[in-house]
Amino acid sequence: MQKHHHRSARALELIFDATPLNRVEHYRAFEKSIMLNVAMTPTLSLSTIGQIALTVRDIAPAIEFYRDQLGIRFLFEAPNMAFFDCGGIRLMLGPPEGTKDSFSSILYFKVDDIHSAVETLKSRGVGFERDPHLVAKMPDHDLWLAFFRDPDRNTLALMCEMKR
Repeated sequence: MQKHHHRSARALELIFDATPLNRVEHYRAFEKSIMLNVAMTPTLSLSTIGQIALTVRDIAPAIEFYRDQLGIRFLFEAPNMAFFDCGGIRLMLGPPEGTKDSFSSILYFKVDDIHSAVETLKSRGVGFERDPHLVAKMPDHDLWLAFFRDPDRNTLALMCEMKR
């Protein structure tokens, strides 16, 4: 990619440095090289998530929360990191990179019975931001959500697609 970018920049320099009559010729050569590079670039389609990372300040309470309170299968621990199995997708917990602030996505865990799942997690000490609530009525099911936070204040949620 860097090499291609360098060639493109050089081609543009030639176009602007050329006399007006030569600019058209240089531009056509540049345009042709771009079209060839685009045609030769293989298509890429990402679809399978292999791992999701969440930022945590202290690994020990995070392991306890995700393993013991949420019941997620613990895989292994590495220096300052912990790994869990979420139905075939690996969840990695670790500190933020460098000195930057951390930003987090919301993990939505699918459950069959959201009310029962909330009660089970509450009995394990998980606090919910509000009771499960209906978010959308879909053609064949109702979508329910319930949000809670881990010890580092990352937002997590339960989601349930209740068939009608």
